[in-house]
Amino acid sequence: MNPLKSDEYPAIYSDYIENVVGPVMEELHQQVETFPEFIRSIPEDLGDYTYAEGKWTVKEVLCHILDTERVMAYRALRFARNDMTELAPFEQDEFVQNGRHNERSLDSIEEEFIHLRKANLVLFNIFNEIELERKGMASGRLITVKAFLYVIAGHLVHHRIILKERYLNNENVENLV
Repeated sequence: MNPLKSDEYPAIYSDYIENVVGPVMEELHQQVETFPEFIRSIPEDLGDYTYAEGKWTVKEVLCHILDTERVMAYRALRFARNDMTELAPFEQDEFVQNGRHNERSLDSIEEEFIHLRKANLVLFNIFNEIELERKGMASGRLITVKAFLYVIAGHLVHHRIILKERYLNNENVENLV
């Protein structure tokens, strides 16, 4: 059951928010353990794999998760601090195209995720109820700070499912976490 009210987030984020089945902070904490395990279960030689022409590689999807978390956490911080400046859209394809993600190792991506998530958890844990309920405009849409936490957690779940189903679902990939 989604604990957010419909006026706390735009409909475009509904699928991500629905991916969070328990308390969001528990999910965020759990992911800092389970997602690195998932990354470690991916063979390094599949990091540059894509399931179809024009689709992102495994490393690009993983780094997109990191970039999105960083952008959403920044937005949450701005609104929690009562900065009501409307924030520009996040051009995910530009970020991926210019990220040089395929030059990286899966180990480096795992390490970045752990550091990023732990830093964000420190930030999120200091937000009080008033700050969590604050709203702002990002990409022309009204959203609360609390909703950003759900988007971060649910976005990771969404892309982990895509990675498992579309990228890593063949017999060459065993023991995926």
